[in-house]
Amino acid sequence: MKSVLFIAVTIAVLCNWANAAEVTVVSTRATEEIYRELVPQFEKASGHKVTTTFTGTLDLQKRIAAGEFYDVVIVIDTAIDDFIKSGKVVPGSRVDIAKSAIGVGVRAGLPKPNIESVKAFKSALLAARSIGYSTGPSGNVVLEMFRMMGIAEAVLPKLKQPPSGTLVGSIIAGGEVDIGFQQINELSHFAGVDYVGPLPAEFQDITRRSAGIMVGSQKADAAKQLLKFISGPDAASVIRRHGLDPA
Repeated sequence: MKSVLFIAVTIAVLCNWANAAEVTVVSTRATEEIYRELVPQFEKASGHKVTTTFTGTLDLQKRIAAGEFYDVVIVIDTAIDDFIKSGKVVPGSRVDIAKSAIGVGVRAGLPKPNIESVKAFKSALLAARSIGYSTGPSGNVVLEMFRMMGIAEAVLPKLKQPPSGTLVGSIIAGGEVDIGFQQINELSHFAGVDYVGPLPAEFQDITRRSAGIMVGSQKADAAKQLLKFISGPDAASVIRRHGLDPA
């Protein structure tokens, strides 16, 4: 009986190895922490291997436009939709992973500005010596916020962006800027940054981080399993723990 069981287990393991695939992924950093926690669990459960490149939204879009190929793309939902329209991502393969909001952070030790009212927030921004914002989607929201406040021209000389794929927290913590904006999960526990809070509701923008399978992938089945795993109900607690909400 024991020998029969051993043979059955051995066959199951060999089948797993035989069906194992290496899934290549390109992803923005907004979901990096939850992804890094979930993917090893997926690899252990499935037998598949996942190789991932993390970068910024602009760089990711440039890579795909230049013809780079990956099995899976993880980026803001509107970019996935654009990739579907342009024939880069398979229609119907989009999976929403998490929702995120934009937050405010200052260099550790600096006084936290009052952002509870638009008037106080506006005063804090005008008083700031330097302001950091992202090259990604949150950066566009922040620029629009400045325009709505009527301070776009006044703050323009103070603005600084890190390179695509580099978190705003790095230039806040490094002293290059006094205050900065990015997704809450990317700022709220960045070393050297004191998290202030979310943008006021008047300016807030909730975005979805989504994934899709690239046209031509030979690992589509394994890719579908990966997307189901990182977006499923069992992933919800991990997503929340890292400052995001399940999509």
